[in-house]
Amino acid sequence: MEDIILLTGAGKGIGKAIALGFSSKAKGDPSFNPVLVLCSRSYGDIASLAEECEALGTKAVPVEADIARLDSIDRLVAKTLQEFGTVDCLINNAGVGRFKSFTELTEQDFDYTMSVNMKGTFFLTQKVFPVMENRRSGHIFFITSIAAETAFKSSSVYSMSKFGQKGLVEALRLYAKECNVKITNVMPGAVYTPMWGDAGEELKEMMMMPEDIAGPIVDAYLQPSRTSVEEIVLRPVGGDINS
Repeated sequence: MEDIILLTGAGKGIGKAIALGFSSKAKGDPSFNPVLVLCSRSYGDIASLAEECEALGTKAVPVEADIARLDSIDRLVAKTLQEFGTVDCLINNAGVGRFKSFTELTEQDFDYTMSVNMKGTFFLTQKVFPVMENRRSGHIFFITSIAAETAFKSSSVYSMSKFGQKGLVEALRLYAKECNVKITNVMPGAVYTPMWGDAGEELKEMMMMPEDIAGPIVDAYLQPSRTSVEEIVLRPVGGDINS
């Protein structure tokens, strides 16, 4: 039986590692048959990733979509349901951030961050959750951040968006428990991804790698149906990077 897994922000970083993590797991386990719907604003990234997944034996479908746009969310969900009939797992991984001092952040920075992290995550989940609710099965992951619980001076708007995501997680869990749907909040600390820009190269040795986050997510999804992993917190051994 196929597991239809819809993954946002799939083209790079943690999203790409999750896709490859599922594909690698399936290669070694004939009983696990994931189908990956790979979503990103950059079609070239997910097209090449789909080829990597296919090379490992996992079916992967790239779908260009911008979850900051409601019409794009509608097309993404409609295409997935039209082709596969359901969604077994939604991984809300897409996320953006602008990192400046509090007084330097602009309206554009605010709207850019909130349109993806809050608006996009909320409305995509709102579209997918009823499919799982009606089937009384499914799993939704939110890749939030330790910034959902710990604020940093350069991350005021980002932390605001992640605190909001955590609020959505807790509210949705009240609904999910009534219909046998699993909700997992994944809170990574510093991970070496393109979001860090040039600073990432300087801090790389202090960070986790995307595959460090992907492994526990794959394992959490493959838990027995009776068991729900509600929260995963991962930090570099040296602790948080406060910059």
